[in-house]
Amino acid sequence: MTSPPTVSLATAQRSLGDPGRRYPLWPPLTGGCPATSTEEVSYPVEVEYAYDQVPAGLFEARPGRGGLDRWAPLLPPLAAPGLGEGGTPLVELEPGVFVKDESRNPTWSHKDRLNRCTVGAALGCGAPGVVVASSGNHGASAAAFAARAGLRCVVLTGTALPPAVDAFLHAYGAVVLPVPVEARWPLTRRIADRFGLHPVSNLTPQAHTGHAFGAEGYKTVAYELHAELGVPAAVFVPTGYGELLFGIHKGFAELRRLGVTERVPRLIACEPATGGPLTAALRQGLPATWVEVGPTEAYGINCPVGGYRGVVAVRESGGRSVLVTDEQARAAQAELGRAGLWAELSAAVGLAGLRAAPREEFDGPVVCVSTSAGFKDQGAGRGPREAPVAEWEAARARLLAAGLRE
Repeated sequence: MTSPPTVSLATAQRSLGDPGRRYPLWPPLTGGCPATSTEEVSYPVEVEYAYDQVPAGLFEARPGRGGLDRWAPLLPPLAAPGLGEGGTPLVELEPGVFVKDESRNPTWSHKDRLNRCTVGAALGCGAPGVVVASSGNHGASAAAFAARAGLRCVVLTGTALPPAVDAFLHAYGAVVLPVPVEARWPLTRRIADRFGLHPVSNLTPQAHTGHAFGAEGYKTVAYELHAELGVPAAVFVPTGYGELLFGIHKGFAELRRLGVTERVPRLIACEPATGGPLTAALRQGLPATWVEVGPTEAYGINCPVGGYRGVVAVRESGGRSVLVTDEQARAAQAELGRAGLWAELSAAVGLAGLRAAPREEFDGPVVCVSTSAGFKDQGAGRGPREAPVAEWEAARARLLAAGLRE
């Protein structure tokens, strides 16, 4: 059997606002569809492929971890060198419930799948570097892949960046600029324009559009799930702007289009109860909307504005959205910890969404995507330290108090 080609079959960019409208593959559209976007809402674009040329053996089981390069024909050109992203483990939490642990990626989050594609776009455009607005995971990942590719990286972060993430960014040589949330988009755009840096995050305040190539990297989650599990009944996804949600749905939709599967799973978007723009858009029948957000420890997905990608994923998969409280998220985080998985609170929201759902709703296995590692939490490492013990009786008393029995 010959190996599938590693050349991208990407052909064009297609508007999600008007699916009949197409643009050349280059340059990648970083501000959404210019024809259909308005002052009220911005519509993203997606990448189209020559599906009739996809090699028959692409989805056959093969040994080895693989990573994104395995799926190169159905991804934008992978011009940037990889870091071993993808191929993350699927952990069975209990019969019929699986966790896709994205913390096993190179920078401990799902964003590595996206940035392998977006930094490749920067190289393809001949940019000297990338600029990204991010509360944590996206910036760290972009900085890593930019460093690997020999590019500069500027990260516009929140003013309450966790110390561990701040150290993470500087380790990759990124230029870190803490800015208020409302200043992120205009500053990102101006930096891109003045310094020639390629933006690898959102530029549109009306609704999240993101990078044209980015969500394509998330399709590989679907390919990997299918390779190990087939088509699950549902996939629960921690949701901020909806790019991961859309990418997973598109991956399964492509498998169905190519005749590999006959159906797609239901996509369940799990948002913090303090906001929930996707939930609001679905309830109001809108392509996207803006909501007031309250305080939550799940800061990584606490977004005031959603994106049309999320609406498409939920609607076309027959899925829905669910709002999760911090209390529910912490319970799910503790459950994952007892199973040996240390997840960021935002990452545990997927499991929390499942635990809040009636089990009889799903006929078959379900997957909860855990997006990143626990050290990304704002309070990680700040808890009280145990007092030292030097004598047997003190050690014994503490062990008994913890529930151990002699």
